[in-house]
Amino acid sequence: MNEYDMVQIRVPGSTANLGPGFDSLGLALNLYLTLEVERADSWEIIMESEELNVFPTDESNYIIQIALQTAELFQKSLPCCKVRMASEIPLARGLGSSAAAIIAGIELANVMGKLGLTEDEKFRLATEIEGHPDNVGASLFGGLVIGSQMDDEVVAIVEHTIELELIAIIPKLELLTKDSRNVLPAQLPYSEAVRAGAIANVLVAALLKKDYALAGKMMQRDLYHQPYRRKLVPHLNEIEEIALASGAFGVALSGAGPTVICCSEKGKSEKLLDVFQKWDSNMSYRRLKIDQQGSRVKVQKCV
Repeated sequence: MNEYDMVQIRVPGSTANLGPGFDSLGLALNLYLTLEVERADSWEIIMESEELNVFPTDESNYIIQIALQTAELFQKSLPCCKVRMASEIPLARGLGSSAAAIIAGIELANVMGKLGLTEDEKFRLATEIEGHPDNVGASLFGGLVIGSQMDDEVVAIVEHTIELELIAIIPKLELLTKDSRNVLPAQLPYSEAVRAGAIANVLVAALLKKDYALAGKMMQRDLYHQPYRRKLVPHLNEIEEIALASGAFGVALSGAGPTVICCSEKGKSEKLLDVFQKWDSNMSYRRLKIDQQGSRVKVQKCV
C-alpha cells in the first residue's frame, strides 16, 4: 500500500463460554468494530459512535497502544494515522468489545507496519494480551472457536458450518469482567471438575453434530461459572424460563455477562424476539447471526 491508500479493518464481536465452555468456546457475532485508517502527520482518532466518546482520541487510545506494542515486538515502527472508529458492540456487556479492540490493534499494526503476520501469530499475540483464546479467536477467525491456551502454545479448532440464530438480551447496567471473575471460586473439587469437563465435552460434540436440544441441556448444566454469577445477573433465571418456553434450545450468559444469549435454530428467533420485547422494555434486544468470516482488512486504492 502507499501513503494515500485507505485501509478498512472490520472485526466482529463475540459471545464466549456458551455455558460450560468456560474460557475456551467463542462464537463470532455480526456486531462490528470498524476502523478506517489513513496516514497522517500525527495520531488522530475520530469517534463515529457515541459510545466510543469515553476513550482517548490520540495515541493513548487502547487500540492504538495495542498496535504500537505489536509493531515494537517485531522491531517495526508505525506511521502516524488518522483513524475513524465506529462500533456496534456494546461496551462492558459481555459481547467481546475488548477482544475486538485487541484484534483491531493487531490488524492495524500488521497492515500499517507491514509485519506479514500469519493468522496463527495474530491469534497467539491476541491470546497473550486477552488471557484466554475464546473471544479473540472468534473475532479473528469467525464461526465457532474451540481454543486452549497452554504454557508454550495456543491452539484452536474453528468450525464454520454451524448456523444458529441468537437473541442478545442486553441490560442497561454494565458488568466489568474483573468484578464478574471475583465471584468465582479459586478451585473446584476434583470430582466436580471432572463432571464440569464432561459437560463441556458433550456441549462441543452436540454442537458439531447439530444436536441442538442436547447442546441446550449442557448449556444449562454448566458448573464452572454460571452458578456463581447468577447473583450478579438476577434476570438470568427468568430469561431462561421464558426463552426455553418460546422456542430457544439454549440460554447462557454471554461471556462474563450481564448480556444473556438465547440460541435458536434457523427461522425460530423472530418469535423469540417478539416475546422478549413484550416482556421488559428496559432491556435492549439484538437479533444476531454467527459471523463466519472473522476480522477482515481491505485496502482501498486511492488515485
